[in-house]
Amino acid sequence: MTVAEKPEAPPHTLSGGVNGRIWGARAADWARIQEEQCAAGYHAVFDKVPVGSMTRLLDAGCGAGMAMQLAADLGAAVAGIDASAALLDVARERLPGARLERGDLEVLPFENDSFDVVTGFNSFQYATDPVAALHEAHRVTAPGGKVFIMTWGEPGSMEATAFVAALKPLLPPPPPGAAGPFALSEPGKLEELAARAGLTPREVFDVDSAWRYPDLATALRGLGSSGVAFKAAETSGQAALDAAHEAVLAPFVQPDGGYRIGATFRILMAEKAV
Repeated sequence: MTVAEKPEAPPHTLSGGVNGRIWGARAADWARIQEEQCAAGYHAVFDKVPVGSMTRLLDAGCGAGMAMQLAADLGAAVAGIDASAALLDVARERLPGARLERGDLEVLPFENDSFDVVTGFNSFQYATDPVAALHEAHRVTAPGGKVFIMTWGEPGSMEATAFVAALKPLLPPPPPGAAGPFALSEPGKLEELAARAGLTPREVFDVDSAWRYPDLATALRGLGSSGVAFKAAETSGQAALDAAHEAVLAPFVQPDGGYRIGATFRILMAEKAV
């Protein structure tokens, strides 16, 4: 079945309408400050699988395009999809020749078997239906191709957990039964999710990716640029968000006045059967 024949998903399964608005609200700060805090994960993925001139790569939830830019620098032909028009504008400036689509992870506008590598850096867990999103990743991956899913590392051993916890009182109550931010960080969860989507889990690995900021103002802008942080500011006010972040930042100040916060990402490499 080609993408043209694929039925549209019911509206309740789509995530882009909500995520596009909140993640694009502070696109410039995300692209300038916060996106690079995840870069160690991008490099780790491209070290795991050969990426070069023969590689067709899709970044699902590509944001401002840093991961695609790294892959393109290695010679890959890259494409991306994201829900945020503002983040895609940044990605288009970085990669003017790439195919970049605005849309939902649950309904990818690409043909079957189109890519050798599909990446989802902190994206699949934000889909309303992560299994449906991964089914789509499976569909567009060529037989023998790889799918990478990156999410938070285990919260108990990560300093950045404190920043996730600080937002909880500022956000609306989650819907009953909603998965928490670390739901996929538990051992075995990524493998289970991939298998439900028809993928074969091959390896799970953790990557240290410390967050670094030169000063308080930059830290507040970077931390405040995520979609979840923007939602907290909408709900409780920008002053409350900044106060919460400043309080949590205090133990992490360095002698030069900058900040360093330990963070870990957990990454699954899965494969589509030949």
